[in-house]
Amino acid sequence: MSGSVGRGGREAQLRRTGLRSGWTTGACATAATTAAYTALLTGEFPDPVTISLPHGQQPSFALAREELGSTWAMAAIVKDAGDDPDVTHLALVRSTVRHGSPGAGVTFSAGPGVGTITLPGLPLTVGEPAINPVPRQMMRDAVESLAAQHGRPCDVAIEISVDHGEELARRTWNPRLGIVGGLSILGTTGIVVPYSCSAWIDSIRSGIDVAVAMGHSHVAACTGSTSERVVTGEYPLPDEALLDMGDFAGAVLKYLRRHPVARLTIAGGFAKMSKLAAGHMDLHSGRSRVDTAFLAELAIGVGAGPDLTASIGGARSGLGALQLCQAAGVPLGDAVAVAGRDAALVALRGARVTVDTICIDRAGIIVGRAQPAGSSQPC
Repeated sequence: MSGSVGRGGREAQLRRTGLRSGWTTGACATAATTAAYTALLTGEFPDPVTISLPHGQQPSFALAREELGSTWAMAAIVKDAGDDPDVTHLALVRSTVRHGSPGAGVTFSAGPGVGTITLPGLPLTVGEPAINPVPRQMMRDAVESLAAQHGRPCDVAIEISVDHGEELARRTWNPRLGIVGGLSILGTTGIVVPYSCSAWIDSIRSGIDVAVAMGHSHVAACTGSTSERVVTGEYPLPDEALLDMGDFAGAVLKYLRRHPVARLTIAGGFAKMSKLAAGHMDLHSGRSRVDTAFLAELAIGVGAGPDLTASIGGARSGLGALQLCQAAGVPLGDAVAVAGRDAALVALRGARVTVDTICIDRAGIIVGRAQPAGSSQPC
């Protein structure tokens, strides 16, 4: 695949960061569709095939597969996600196009490896193939332009598939979002920015939307599988109400600020929750650190004396600070939970959401919690 995207494209991004950007599944599906429909109209596959992205870039893609029948054409692109750790990197994205029924316009269907929407709350209706609106528009624009060039009515049936997509989808949020049978065809710009984690954050937002559409008034945002397991032991929450927050506390809180639910539980390991307590919205170890001086201040508020306070301030880790307080009978875990809840409420800026928090240790034992507080009525 070539990367001729013009000024401000992948080459500029590589110069700035040393990391290569890549292409979304939506861009790959558009390229495959463009090549397949060109072949259906002319008998020849363009290779490489050039498409236009929403912000004006014009990348070219090499074809990995091509087949031409009497009434259909199929082209496939190998997705290059650049240096982003994307589960769909090197996946084969296929588009099979046929002439549609007169007056039908452009229609989309899910082939093998592409999911189907089964729950409300996503930007597509239940029963639709999981091909998001922007990729649909990109493909629609491409085939409409080709049809006009060849004097044909734009009645085109497009089927998108991804080899091994159903297996890959098990490593995404799709099952929890009610997208069954495979992957989603995604992308708003066509470009994957390495380590932007945009897909994860988009999944958090979609998870909230699905929970709201399903009528769930209580959601839980968890930093990992252990904290999620603890939460489900404390509250009878269905899968649709569980948000895989990871390190992105800010993404959860900013979205709930605009799309509130009545109750939010935030659960995570003590170290990550101590970062939230200190006001950090990104809990990744490379982007925020545990502040033991801050933990010492919290410990003073729950009864720590001068000697213990000094020891906490000199601790080499959050866990070390916690263990010192546990040995002294000082409830630092509760203090962190309360401060984390209050930091979340500040980030919510008065949105009608009640928040409670749970801190756990590495073994999954609850070491601190804060009772619900906030602008909404308790659930």
